[in-house]
Amino acid sequence: MVVTFQGLALARAYAQETQLAWPILVDEHLALYAAYGMERGHWWDIWGPASWWSYAKLLWQGHRWQPLAGDPNQLGGDVLIDPQGIVRLHHVGRGPADRPTVASILEIASN
Repeated sequence: MVVTFQGLALARAYAQETQLAWPILVDEHLALYAAYGMERGHWWDIWGPASWWSYAKLLWQGHRWQPLAGDPNQLGGDVLIDPQGIVRLHHVGRGPADRPTVASILEIASN
């Protein structure tokens, strides 16, 4: 499942654009974010050099710039919960550039 704090319209657009294969949950009140320790980030973490470098790499790879929506200072993260309800990964990002790789998430999921 994918959880977002964006509104329903943006969540639907994201699911359509990415051809999302999983259900998407809209958490506009940030209850799950707070429960997993994902609060608002510090200015430097959100807008510092690591974020700009990450965005530059994405643009270089051919991704298009997307206008900001919602609260750009809201930290995200990754939580992987197995079918038995055991949390296998709990990563709170320090900013947009701080995310585990897809390969590492898939490796954890396959174990």
